[in-house]
Amino acid sequence: MKSFKALIAASTLLASASLANATDLEVTHWWTSGGEAAAVAELAKAFDATGNKWVDGAIAGSGGTARPIMISRITGGDPMGATQFNHGRQAEELVEAGLMRDLTDVATKGKWTEIIRPKSLLDSCTIDGKIYCAPVNIHSWQWLWLSNKAFEEAGVPVPKNWDEFVAAAPALEKAGKVPLAVGGQPWQASGAFAVLMIAIGGKDTFLKVYSDKDAEVAAGPEVAKVFKAANDARAMSKNTNVQDWNQATNMVITGKAGGQIMGDWAQGEFQVAGQVAGKDYTCLPGLGVNEILSTNGDAFYFPLLKDEEKSKAQDVLAATLLDPKTQVAFNLKKGSLPVRGDVDLASANDCMKKGLDILAKGNVIQSADQLVSADTTKQIEDLFAEFFATPSLTPEDAQKRFADIIASAD
Repeated sequence: MKSFKALIAASTLLASASLANATDLEVTHWWTSGGEAAAVAELAKAFDATGNKWVDGAIAGSGGTARPIMISRITGGDPMGATQFNHGRQAEELVEAGLMRDLTDVATKGKWTEIIRPKSLLDSCTIDGKIYCAPVNIHSWQWLWLSNKAFEEAGVPVPKNWDEFVAAAPALEKAGKVPLAVGGQPWQASGAFAVLMIAIGGKDTFLKVYSDKDAEVAAGPEVAKVFKAANDARAMSKNTNVQDWNQATNMVITGKAGGQIMGDWAQGEFQVAGQVAGKDYTCLPGLGVNEILSTNGDAFYFPLLKDEEKSKAQDVLAATLLDPKTQVAFNLKKGSLPVRGDVDLASANDCMKKGLDILAKGNVIQSADQLVSADTTKQIEDLFAEFFATPSLTPEDAQKRFADIIASAD
């Protein structure tokens, strides 16, 4: 009896010790749609399995709403344990202010320079030779998602490229469909324009504008073609009447809209709705014109904390995010591609396989918000939000304003 009581006491003591070592870590992010919530649950499950506790700090309203809140907390002395940002320059000022943790030691132990691809993802996390974030996925904007049901009901074939899509718009409208769903969030319109820039203008034009900041090219004839396509997109989307991106995706899922230009995160919504790629919906990388994908995505940054145990838990979380099993589980739910080049994605769907094939061929490019500052990104977002909402703003006038933004871009 004594030995049994001793065993119980020892077990209780062990459990108490485990609980004492477990650390709660608040993680903020803007993944609140159905597909996103399913994906982030995989990250939480993996971190909780280490004996720590993921305390979810989801902020609704997309990155444009969430980022200012996250930044305000960090600069205001109320930092979370970890926070999502996109790859690129969104956290640059926080790092330069000395508010974010250096993850170089964690990255070195995990051999991140060897496993993360493309290299530009880790480069976006690197400032003055030190690594400040953990990339978790590759997200590409360059996709046109099409509702097979909508085209069937409109009596026209599912388009194979952007020109066929534009040509099918009258039939879709006659059938009571919105040809192109574009929600009211400013980043949706500016993101669609950047996709058109690569598809219609080509890779060289895109790089001259966003990377070289060449205002002459931005004001020139190649970009004028892109604004013509943006004008077509504006006309096709005028009756969308929704705000959030996932509401626009749902219009495609339900056959109320013919298509949507949106990043591959839209796949998570199709998956939650039980739809099958290639059967219920069709995806056209590069709008079926230029099969080039931007390699942006999501990364987690870790604010400096005074609590030593929470700091240790930050290291554990950073390593967990790059674990092969976590990478597969998360990205299959998210619809994105893993940042590790050594994981098995045999169960990827038709659209993910298209993306993996393009990635393997090296047909990739950095995204617009990796190439320009957050301030320039905001100016471009504001311009295209106005353009899509204001029919009287001509493509010519919008292009002139765009060129002026590029002329002063940083």
